[in-house]
Amino acid sequence: MWETRSVQLSVKLPRDIAAQAEEVQETDPDFLSRVVLYGLTRRSIYRHLREHDVDTPPGLAPDVTPSTP
Repeated sequence: MWETRSVQLSVKLPRDIAAQAEEVQETDPDFLSRVVLYGLTRRSIYRHLREHDVDTPPGLAPDVTPSTP
């Protein structure tokens, strides 16, 4: 695949979601890593498309503003 490295993340989540995240981290840490990778990949693709969307005439593509976490 590709070279990887560990990172430490600190996030503030609602209590119930934080409890679920802690449980997943203990039982299936690889799944949690894939979820974070998926989210960051989507964000990266969205930004790339948004920055390079100069050829699309106005009105053909919906003006979608991403929500910020």
